[in-house]
Amino acid sequence: MSDFEPAYLALLRSGELKRRVQAAYERMHACDMCGRECAVDRYEQPGTCRTGTQAVVASSGPHLGEEDPLRGYRGSGTVFFAWCNLNCQYCQNHDISQSGRGAETDPEDIAATMLALQARGCHNINFVSPTHVAAPILAAVLVAAQAGLRLPLVWNTGGYDSLELLRLLDGVVDI
Repeated sequence: MSDFEPAYLALLRSGELKRRVQAAYERMHACDMCGRECAVDRYEQPGTCRTGTQAVVASSGPHLGEEDPLRGYRGSGTVFFAWCNLNCQYCQNHDISQSGRGAETDPEDIAATMLALQARGCHNINFVSPTHVAAPILAAVLVAAQAGLRLPLVWNTGGYDSLELLRLLDGVVDI
């Protein structure tokens, strides 16, 4: 794996990653990040996902509970986000995804968390329930990549991402 280069580094070098960050934030004016396509201006009020423009980070750290290929032996560097867009009744992470527990976190602090997880030896950065906060996550990836992040990115979603969001993520996330 020593020859591996995360997909987002090519986009960083070309300037495309910065453009995608801007495009993701623009989409929040009439939000269509997830399949609900609520069209809410999240700069004015929370969307159906109960989130405005800031991500709420519920927890982060090396996670050994993921599937073996993701966690390796040092853990997957998970960042759990509150207020999942699916609102599943039987969610295994209900206390995180539906309670709103956590703190609004700006992209620079998310980037610092990503770099700290890399320094701890995690095998990847694993964004859990990320769909509705794609814009601040992409901004954090830009900041972290500029500061030396070199880990693969896992988009650990419930699968209710819009096609428009998947196009923004193409070439950014690795798994």
